[in-house]
Amino acid sequence: MSDTLNVMNRELKPVWREPMAVVFAMIQPLVFLGLFAPLLPEMATGGGSALQWFVPGIVAMTALMGASFTGANLMEEMQSGSHERQLVSPLGRPALLVGRALKEVVPMLMQVAIIVAVVTPFSFDLHLGGVLAAAALLSVFSVGVGALSFALALASKGEDWMFWTIQQTLLFPALLTAGVLLPIDGAPRWLEVVSMLNPMTYVVDAARALFAGTWPADVILQGAAGAAIVAAVGLLVGVRAMRRSS
Repeated sequence: MSDTLNVMNRELKPVWREPMAVVFAMIQPLVFLGLFAPLLPEMATGGGSALQWFVPGIVAMTALMGASFTGANLMEEMQSGSHERQLVSPLGRPALLVGRALKEVVPMLMQVAIIVAVVTPFSFDLHLGGVLAAAALLSVFSVGVGALSFALALASKGEDWMFWTIQQTLLFPALLTAGVLLPIDGAPRWLEVVSMLNPMTYVVDAARALFAGTWPADVILQGAAGAAIVAAVGLLVGVRAMRRSS
């Protein structure tokens, strides 16, 4: 636990030194909110405000994209030799992975706060309890995705093209089949099946319910299960990859 906290604190130092980097990372999500949400008809979003439906999806997209990019930081450390020096330090190898993965929660929470602050003055009804519950759910999800990103960086062994090719190949299908930008209702049967197999689908559905101020037990439990599965698989694969790292 001590090693994990030390690694997490080390990874957070650049965030505290340059908090504007988190703000700059919000440019794309905010552009999506400004230009994409008005194009969604109310009938496609359940008859309510387009922002009420779209914002949770954008928050989930931000969590996925932010966490999936973090393996690039480890790639830089591997190329500079910093990672090798950490491997021979007294720190436990699982802590090197878990501490990094837990760090992803902080930027994600900062980004959620920024998005909610921007959209609340418009046609968005703020339900603070639901937003906090959704943020907790997305925190678990981000830890798993971050761990998978670090595992991919370790498997790429310094080959940038391999990391970015696999990351980009998996990222956008995961976003689209989860219904982040467009509703999946009425999609071809094969796309609905792929959506049902995507754990992020259930995380997004639960986030939308919570952001709306509703607490449907079945939807929230499915979302929690989806986030927990991603976290468990990510940490299992990531820790195993870190133990084998040389």
